[in-house]
Amino acid sequence: MSAPTDWTRSTAAELAQALADGSVTSVELTELHLARIDAVDGAVHAFLHVDREGALAQAAASDERRAAGETLSPLDGVPIAVKDVLTTEGLPTTCGSKILEGWLPPYDSTVVSKLKAAGLPILGKTNMDEFAMGSSTEHSAYGPTHNPWDLDRIPGGSGGGSAAAVAAFEAPLAIGTDTGGSIRQPGAVTGTVGVKPTYGGISRYGLVALANSLDQAGPVTRTVLDSALLHDIIGGHDPKDSTSIDQEWPSFTDAARSGAAGDMTGVKIGVITELAGDGWQPGVMARFTESVDLLVKAGAEVVEVSCPSFVHALAAYYLILPAEASSNLAKFDAMRYGLRVVPDGDPSAEDVMRATRDAGFGDEVKRRIILGTYALSSGYYDAYYGQAQKVRTLISRDFEAAFASVDVLVSPTAPTTAFKLGEKLDDPIAMYLNDLATIPANLAGVPGISVPSGLADEDGLPAGFQILAPALEDERLYRVGAALEALLAQQWGAPLLDQAPALEGAPR
Repeated sequence: MSAPTDWTRSTAAELAQALADGSVTSVELTELHLARIDAVDGAVHAFLHVDREGALAQAAASDERRAAGETLSPLDGVPIAVKDVLTTEGLPTTCGSKILEGWLPPYDSTVVSKLKAAGLPILGKTNMDEFAMGSSTEHSAYGPTHNPWDLDRIPGGSGGGSAAAVAAFEAPLAIGTDTGGSIRQPGAVTGTVGVKPTYGGISRYGLVALANSLDQAGPVTRTVLDSALLHDIIGGHDPKDSTSIDQEWPSFTDAARSGAAGDMTGVKIGVITELAGDGWQPGVMARFTESVDLLVKAGAEVVEVSCPSFVHALAAYYLILPAEASSNLAKFDAMRYGLRVVPDGDPSAEDVMRATRDAGFGDEVKRRIILGTYALSSGYYDAYYGQAQKVRTLISRDFEAAFASVDVLVSPTAPTTAFKLGEKLDDPIAMYLNDLATIPANLAGVPGISVPSGLADEDGLPAGFQILAPALEDERLYRVGAALEALLAQQWGAPLLDQAPALEGAPR
């Protein structure tokens, strides 16, 4: 039967049910989302590469399975977009950088392999800050992504492409990566749900590394339930990844469905005192306070919790991350793969390497390579990198102490709503401050989720509510996140994304 034109506005869970009861086919869903991409992505620029042929072939295979009475997963046939930092066999993987322009990986990342094994058609690869270095997706070598709520504003970063694709109804699901908030912060400013799982809970094999001890892939969706459904598919142990956690995980889908009942009786929530106050946009704080009040009315006990080392997290992070990045990016040397620039004359290998890296890397990448190399250099290692690692230990201890008395910790996800494109591009410190609330979770390896908390009074743009849980306790995110989502939906009367202004020239 013919698919209605509004399937692109449905959640992944709704699409899965529609596929199961025969209301729509995977090919129809995929065609509708490809048409939506054609209609709006010229303005949004969420995608760097669209795999029309591959997505339709995967969708047709899903329909054939379903006709035979077989499915590979609950989301079999539901389309998805993938951040361009995860390798995809035969499809370009650029990491938003000119140095990898046109590179076709010979293998799939484990996350992509699991998506294919679960039957999700992959629509394409989404835009990102170059090598995931940024908070606005303005540092992509292929141009910035625009926020569907206001095309003059940033969609967050580094995974702004994935968040914008979901917010613009170009994809019902997406994969992002979170090194210092690159799933959660874009979620906050685009009105989407973003999850950073426990470090090691999802394989990093095939994820082009920015900072090995911080990077984590995770879901980008419209609802908490959709994130749980996707997390259940891409999570789990991977022997190809030495940091992958070898344990059985509970059903996050069950946790989300349980939480959606809205009963928070017995749940103890800690409000982090260091992640509020001066410098935080009043409208963001107002939506945060309202969300906390709703959880209290639902039965939760709320207390203030101090995590004193969090005030040093930003400084520690911007020593640890550049140090790891400078090491990871050394492999882009023009000798093995990617861009190669050969200067005139009789250049040496060092000349070729220097010219290639100068042409292939953008300013932000160069800035962090220089900072990281300096921090790791002889005579400075102990003073900078070593001290930052000590602060990291203190932050982990703050989390341990806090979780000894509460079940989850909460804060606004980002200090402000989306700022205008170009507003902070020439001020790296101001840009880095956008990750103030999200960075501690990456340093400690604990899981976090951002749930839309409403629209700020000042500008009518989305704000996010961050929930953090102890390592390995990701199901708490889904229970509390789903409860808050349900309580807010009752208050709003409709999903937050339904309140977004229509993209000019495109049907919504």
